[in-house]
Amino acid sequence: QVQLLESGGGLVQAGGSLRLSCAASGRTLSNFPMGWFRQAPGKEREFVAAINWIGTSTGYADSVKGRFTISRDNAKNTLYLQMNGLKPEDTAVYYCAAAPWTIDLLTTARRYDSWGQGTQVTVSS
Repeated sequence: QVQLLESGGGLVQAGGSLRLSCAASGRTLSNFPMGWFRQAPGKEREFVAAINWIGTSTGYADSVKGRFTISRDNAKNTLYLQMNGLKPEDTAVYYCAAAPWTIDLLTTARRYDSWGQGTQVTVSS
């Protein structure tokens, strides 16, 4: 497992942008498939975006496709989520996650075994 720490959350108006970062410590991120998930109050944790271990493949939930972009900088041991065109329904705690090495792009939470503590994103209307 690897220790993960998210940052970059905050309060933003609808239509605005935020960039989330997820820094890793303890181990290099370069061999880990990574993902972003979110959980709104009273709702289940849901998939947002994923990136494969080498950064050549990405996947997104339909609700964020075209607005969010996941990327990774293995040299900086950091995962990012650029969020544009934010909507009130994007309000949630956002979590980054890492999984044991696989060539697959992982979109289900149960495949991940390392999680950050989460960062709050609040979008006002």
